[in-house]
Amino acid sequence: MTTHSLCRGATRLLAAAASALLLAAGAAQAQYPAKTIKLVVPYPPGGATDVIGRVLAQRLSTALGQQVVIDNRGGAGGNIGAEAVAKAEPDGYTLLMGALTSHSIMATLEKGKLRYDLGKDLVPVAVVGSVPLAGVGTPPPPVKTLKELVDHARANPGKLTYASSGAGAPQRMCAELFRLKVGADMIHVPYKGSGPAMGDLVGGQVLTMCETVPASLQLIKAGKLRALAVTMPERISMLPDVPTAAEAGVPGIEVASLFGVMAPAGTPAPVVAKLNAEIQKILATPEAQEQLLLQGAYAIRMSPEQSGDRIRREIAQWARVIDEAKIKTD
Repeated sequence: MTTHSLCRGATRLLAAAASALLLAAGAAQAQYPAKTIKLVVPYPPGGATDVIGRVLAQRLSTALGQQVVIDNRGGAGGNIGAEAVAKAEPDGYTLLMGALTSHSIMATLEKGKLRYDLGKDLVPVAVVGSVPLAGVGTPPPPVKTLKELVDHARANPGKLTYASSGAGAPQRMCAELFRLKVGADMIHVPYKGSGPAMGDLVGGQVLTMCETVPASLQLIKAGKLRALAVTMPERISMLPDVPTAAEAGVPGIEVASLFGVMAPAGTPAPVVAKLNAEIQKILATPEAQEQLLLQGAYAIRMSPEQSGDRIRREIAQWARVIDEAKIKTD
């Protein structure tokens, strides 16, 4: 047998082996899922991310015919769980139920410290929900509207205070975006959590803050806080009489806390597409929408491509805000 014949034989064997591998991979994807799926929640049980994850896991288990189990891996502001998923086998059996706005903020704020890259090591399956934020203050004067807050801040540079629940929180980023948009020189007062921050806001120790609507809603309804504007493109059902920031005279402030499912980079596109399709069906049901709304989240239906675009915009927006406001970790 000549060397040429041997080479041709080896080439055929390699081609056959490659074809067999592709067929096997295709068959595995067609049969997906063939075992239990783990949905990692990078926070302790009980929070909004966890509850939204459990709503999806329960319904996905039924839709896919395999158990989808929650794995709570809290710590480091969600980074421990996110890193675990980023480094997992990209086969569709380990997924992240992420607080996407927080992860997008951390991508810049913790750059150089994180051991995964949100934009490279994870791929979006679906953005599933959005928790709106609102600018809030206390009912007595000096300010009753967002426009009055802007005017008051400009007339008193370096004197007015705004609270936040931490350097990397969406609430802080919302306030900084507002401050940068209107050119206001205000004093930041950091707190360890929304509860203490709102307590001092109600008590008059600080003037204003951005807060999620679910966290502040009862105080607003009780008349202890005044909602100046919601940071959404449209008015919301939870506060139908409160204008958007754009309606209140400050366009360009659209901030929500996003939640969604991500998978390790390299997860086969057909697997991502199948997961997205089932999630879309779930989020179209009134029952799932109601369960999310109980957590203060409005259901969102997006393709993987739309979800990727939205996450990239989040990363870019918060990178600009962090840089311009010179925000550092607490």
